[in-house]
Amino acid sequence: MRSASFIVDADIHNAIDKLQDLLPYLPKVWHQQWLESGIGVHGQYYSPVGVLRQDAKPDNGATPGSDPQFVLQHYMEPFGIDYGILTGGGEQGLSLHADPDYANAVAAAFNDWLADHWLSVSPKFKGSIQINHSDPAEAVKEIDRMGPHPGMVQVVMGSGARMPYGNRFYHPIYEAAERNGLPVAIHPGTEGKGISGAPTPAGYPTRYMEWHNILPANFMTHINSLVCEGVFEKYRKLKFVAIEGGIAWLPHLMWRMDKNYKALRDTTPWLKRLPSEYIVEHVRVTTQPIEEPKQPEHLLQIFQMMHAEQIAMFSSDYPHWDFDNPKVVLRNLPQKLKERILGDNAAELYGFPIPEMPKEAGPA
Repeated sequence: MRSASFIVDADIHNAIDKLQDLLPYLPKVWHQQWLESGIGVHGQYYSPVGVLRQDAKPDNGATPGSDPQFVLQHYMEPFGIDYGILTGGGEQGLSLHADPDYANAVAAAFNDWLADHWLSVSPKFKGSIQINHSDPAEAVKEIDRMGPHPGMVQVVMGSGARMPYGNRFYHPIYEAAERNGLPVAIHPGTEGKGISGAPTPAGYPTRYMEWHNILPANFMTHINSLVCEGVFEKYRKLKFVAIEGGIAWLPHLMWRMDKNYKALRDTTPWLKRLPSEYIVEHVRVTTQPIEEPKQPEHLLQIFQMMHAEQIAMFSSDYPHWDFDNPKVVLRNLPQKLKERILGDNAAELYGFPIPEMPKEAGPA
């Protein structure tokens, strides 16, 4: 019998406090560039509310999300989080750096630092392998290098890219992920940065709110591309996770793709099923930032339309400003559906055991 309060958080942001912390893992040739420029990919919109929660700052004044013990004590233990998927602090921007050698070196350094400073601290922490998706050959090597680590549970890429992710350019990454039994996840925040194109099909928004509102457009683009390019027919065990892109847009995309497939299937002869069927089998989405309609029952209808009992996973985005509280965010959902989203779907994806309810003591 499953635990009634089993929770997996599919998006916790862990960060390096000081740039110097990465130097032991980075070849010396890159030290000066790292210390002077860091990730070195620019284009972020200004947020008047900041990005990080100030109450998530450790007592020593370090960067929020940089102290694993504080994350355990401040968030995971009080909120009853059984496992937390660490997605990093913006390293996905490395894929949009003009110098692929620098990006590859820093991504590998982050992975080694993550294993030493987080995955070794608690079995509750699970890692995401950072790669430079703009250099698939080297990304494959990094996946094969870190994939056997028992604490690494997925590969993560930024949702900002130079071309949609169904393109065959990226297929070696999916082959390596499938070979290592790892899902591939994307995370927003890199749209419009570095060598990527404009953050929207219509160009550049003016302000942070505009940019933040329209992020799901990139997720729609990539999922549409993955299905239509036949990625899930080619890699039939691959799972793809769309992190921090919201959820309400997915039913519309599924309906539109199915409608067009009926008339245009000759252009995608490799597809054997409706596009929505590939999405339900291969795509997973996370709840944060969850949409908040005026009538809560409308959100439940959206969940039903998208088969949330199979594909939706809880995420908090801790320690970012728009953090979603696991004790509040799904309170209006039926209990069984809530259990699936809070923990069971992620446990099935990542292979986590679900703790059992303690048995009541019998008569003496």
